[in-house]
Amino acid sequence: MFPRPIEKASTAHQVAYKAALPVALIAWLLPLIAVMLTSARSIEDLNKGNYWGLPEKWMLIENYSEIFRVTPMATYMLNSIIITLPTVVVSVAFATMAGFALAKYNIRFRILLFAIFVGGNFIPFQILMIPVRTLTIDLGFYDTPWALIVFHTAFQTGFCTLFMRNFIAALPNELIEAARVEGVSEWKIFRHIIVPLVRPALAALSVLIFTFVWNDYFWSLVLVQSDEVRPITAGLNALKGQWLASWQLISAGSIIAALPPVALFFLMQRHFIAGLTLGATKG
Repeated sequence: MFPRPIEKASTAHQVAYKAALPVALIAWLLPLIAVMLTSARSIEDLNKGNYWGLPEKWMLIENYSEIFRVTPMATYMLNSIIITLPTVVVSVAFATMAGFALAKYNIRFRILLFAIFVGGNFIPFQILMIPVRTLTIDLGFYDTPWALIVFHTAFQTGFCTLFMRNFIAALPNELIEAARVEGVSEWKIFRHIIVPLVRPALAALSVLIFTFVWNDYFWSLVLVQSDEVRPITAGLNALKGQWLASWQLISAGSIIAALPPVALFFLMQRHFIAGLTLGATKG
């Protein structure tokens, strides 16, 4: 059912694995390396077709400072923060409460409700473009941060509920029953028992949702259009001119846009891995 560890494979398989691993890693890193080199090139270097070689003139500081000087990059990043942080907090909070109810309460239609949360994750989000856009216009949310905050919160809560329900269902019922016997309220059980026990799962889920929302491009184009509310992913697309694209600035902006999710992952790496492996072993 599970892949056999490479240490237990034959010598030929181990040699092939060790030879293929660096090749695959380099192939995966090549686009990132190209973007990093392009972010340090001059426009003259790009016009000469030097895309893969070392820059003839390193413009690292100039390009990264110019991206903030000549473009609204700071506004784009602030908009992404304004959109992403409330979405993560609200969707994870709602999902944890819903997951607790679906996992530990014997309510009617519990399986049906859980199936609705799960089924929503299989809907292609592209087919929601017209109704969601129309709804945001009718509610007066179009071209405001609320359009993306409300939509991402609603759309991500289904996946978060699936994630949290499975973690909470693995917790022993005896803990909850013992607290109820002592007269502890349901809210205090949730706050003081459930939440501390699933803290690694909350950290892992928060990192995932932060990455999903921060890197969203499709809905950033559909629901907003002005620079005042445009997040960084759509903002990078706006840097391309009609006749000429400053690829060195776009590449520098792409590196800047990728830094917050990467930094968050490394800051939360221990909790992220603990959350993903929680309950994976017995004993």
